[in-house]
Amino acid sequence: MGSRERIGLIGIGLIGGAIAEHLARSAFSVVGFDIESDRAEVLRSLGGEFAPSADAVFASCERVILSLPDDRVAAGVLDAARIREGQVIIDTTTGHPTAAERCAAMLASKGASYLDATISGNSAQVRDRKVLVLVGGPAAAVDRCRDIFDTFAERTIRTGEAGSGARMKLVTNLALGLNRAALAEALGFARALGLDPALALDALRAGASYSRAMDVKGEKMIRRDYAPQARLSQHLKDVRIILDLGAEHGAYLPLSRLHRELLDAAEATGLGALDNCAIAEVFARRDR
Repeated sequence: MGSRERIGLIGIGLIGGAIAEHLARSAFSVVGFDIESDRAEVLRSLGGEFAPSADAVFASCERVILSLPDDRVAAGVLDAARIREGQVIIDTTTGHPTAAERCAAMLASKGASYLDATISGNSAQVRDRKVLVLVGGPAAAVDRCRDIFDTFAERTIRTGEAGSGARMKLVTNLALGLNRAALAEALGFARALGLDPALALDALRAGASYSRAMDVKGEKMIRRDYAPQARLSQHLKDVRIILDLGAEHGAYLPLSRLHRELLDAAEATGLGALDNCAIAEVFARRDR
């Protein structure tokens, strides 16, 4: 039996940790790094190897996954890395499409491939293999990495060249975030009318207003369980990018502008590090 291929992973947070779990159970061996040293034990508990630096990951792996807070951090890691010809960098960071295009051009100049492989879904959905990967980049590189995507994704869609994955993720995040906000407002309205929120959620799920956000976030909102699967501040970052791109391309986004106001209010009251369903607290606090 041959040795398992080593897959690099830089960033072992909520999403990165969930990806590591799948890789460790598959035909791959995981070599990871995170600036938070306590993440080392998470990786080692899965049978992975915690590298001393990001550079050590790039040096030992032909394919490296980035799972980082934003495109600025991702670009900094890539700028400092000693990239080799033939390597493929799979960037799951949700960021600005132009940042993805710059990274792709920089890696191409070194003979390497860059994929902006954005993930539609949160860390719990990654664990359940219920996420969609929207990936922009060379078709050959995408095909080469489908075995990795298949370990944690329900489906992978190539959206075009580098930058298109980030654009498509922002489109899906726009709708998803508004679904969460609408659900939070509806449950707050039910409470104000003296209705049982759990019964209201059941009615919402059963009727034409249904969205998957109700399955993923509804009960968490009712229990006020804001343990993070995807942080509210991360979604606020996405909404800001959405509005910047909308202004640049002349898109009319009145609902997203209102959504940003709600998320700004949530972050201002200390909810940014909590799950994105904590937007429900904005409605709960104003009802009082």
